[in-house]
Amino acid sequence: MPKANLSEVLFKPSFKHPETSTLVKRVVQTTASINSPLDGETQSNWYRMINKTVWAWRGVDPIEVEEVLSRIAASTNERTDNLMLDTVVGYRGGNWIYEWAKQGMHWQKEALDLACKDPAKAGRYWLKACHLYSIASYPHLRGDVLAQQAELLADRAYREAASYLPYELKSLEFKVEGGTLTGFLHLPQTGTGPYPTVLMCGGLDNLQSDYHQLFRQYLAPQGIAMLCVDLPSIGFSSKWTLTEDTSQLHRQVLNQLDQVPWVDHQRVVALGIRFGANVAVRLGYLESRRLRGVACVGPIVHDLFVNKDNQRLTPMVYRDTIASRLKLDSTTDNVLHAELSRYSLKNQGLLGRGCPAPMCSVAFEKDVFSPLSESKLIVSSACDGKLISVASTPLLSNLNSGLEQLTGWIKQKLC
Repeated sequence: MPKANLSEVLFKPSFKHPETSTLVKRVVQTTASINSPLDGETQSNWYRMINKTVWAWRGVDPIEVEEVLSRIAASTNERTDNLMLDTVVGYRGGNWIYEWAKQGMHWQKEALDLACKDPAKAGRYWLKACHLYSIASYPHLRGDVLAQQAELLADRAYREAASYLPYELKSLEFKVEGGTLTGFLHLPQTGTGPYPTVLMCGGLDNLQSDYHQLFRQYLAPQGIAMLCVDLPSIGFSSKWTLTEDTSQLHRQVLNQLDQVPWVDHQRVVALGIRFGANVAVRLGYLESRRLRGVACVGPIVHDLFVNKDNQRLTPMVYRDTIASRLKLDSTTDNVLHAELSRYSLKNQGLLGRGCPAPMCSVAFEKDVFSPLSESKLIVSSACDGKLISVASTPLLSNLNSGLEQLTGWIKQKLC
């Protein structure tokens, strides 16, 4: 099939696909509005969280963001909830997935047109398309057919971008219990392999491509490779169910790194972002001999799993995302609380006792998902712990400072 035709065979308009916000059936007991430094903000008339700052950090033009959001808001097409702007039914004007994918297709076309004339610019345009397709598929709920098709486009665009940009992207296959798992290995332009490597443990609502900027801006200049593996239930790991053994896939991958010629398996740090920190910290306890350290950004390892008050403060879309990952097609706040308590690493008997692996955690001011106590619990449990505090405003410059400090810590552990 010609590459240019991929988007044409997806998103069949003749079928009325279920709208994203209806996929998790819930008895609404609480609702909340928050402004999270890493996750964006909830607005009374949007189902999804609007994350303009982090989208801009990834490379999405803020003007484009406003244009797309305006098209969604202005739509007069049928919505499943007239109070929520991003609930337009069907793949058509005003539908969240349609509008963001349409914007991605614009940059995809630009990239195809420039492939021979200006390969470097074509690579940047492919990357723009990838990020827009990723936003289109957010929050990546199970059973969201249109979102899954947007994820396919994001994957294709990411691979295309790598063929033009100055780094190497390798798609690796790992044999794990239940099948074969795909991971993306990013190799820096500087240095020679095998490379010291960061094993990325991403969040519940992110694709592997969402961490491209972290690699290009922070890790690659230090000669550090990055291997991304999706959490169970999302992306390339969607066939596996998320359980309280959150590190089941990453642990099997970690045990196979000695077979990957580009990776120095004796110099590996696990990096967990949000829920991914749950995976990374578990690895620190269970596989400390294979790790030089564990790094966390805005970790979710205990408080949110046991604290009913903070659970009530989380927006509906995030609770739906968690329920989707746990394969709860219908849920209430009480059911979700009972399920989540099993995911606390403190309740599991890990955090709170000495961890042989060094650990560093980045904590953001006024972070509902990850209060300061979360990071303090992590670093106090490590044989060698470091806490990095980041103010909530101005977020972009403070985020950059926090990630620079974290990269310095990672580099020190990998030397």
